[in-house]
Amino acid sequence: MPLFRITVKQSKNSNGIRLEKGMSVEVVSNSFSNPVSTNGGQSVVDAFYRIYGVDIKKAGALSMVYLDVERIG
Repeated sequence: MPLFRITVKQSKNSNGIRLEKGMSVEVVSNSFSNPVSTNGGQSVVDAFYRIYGVDIKKAGALSMVYLDVERIG
């Protein structure tokens, strides 16, 4: 099962949620495809909520425009 690191590319303030450049989470995926686009990015949403307490989907930042995905394992 591959391990991905998802990092915020640029700061964003939307819907009362502040995301800072450099915030990152690690997500284990069952598939080799991009976790942001797999299953509606739910694993990424859950990871950001668990670690930072922010809803990245509500902030409108659950896209490759705002997130950098790197496979690390």
